Amino acid sequence: MLDVARRLLLVEVEDGRVSDRREELLPGVSPPAQVERLAALAPQVLICGAISQAMVALLAGLPMQVLPFVAGETETVLQAWLDGSLASPGLAMPGCCGRRRRGFGCGPARGRGGRRCF
Repeated sequence: MLDVARRLLLVEVEDGRVSDRREELLPGVSPPAQVERLAALAPQVLICGAISQAMVALLAGLPMQVLPFVAGETETVLQAWLDGSLASPGLAMPGCCGRRRRGFGCGPARGRGGRRCF
């Protein structure tokens, strides 16, 4: 769950290709602490699995697109995002339907450049 996650993969994308990647640590202690760290990292898109409504509300104040309830191997998810197939039912967390995912602000990503978190 993003609310208590301890690590994330920060990926730089240029011209639709990964140009850099690194692992970053998160505090994992509370949603406000997580949001503070995410704000410092400044990703444009955040792809994650489970996320609470409280975390969604806190993230709403940041200039990033949140794509929640995604499941799968990191490289598979990254490639799906790059090629525009992230909405595939095979990458939805069990029990999450497409309607619920869209309700949390999912949709096509804007552009293919900048920082992305997975």
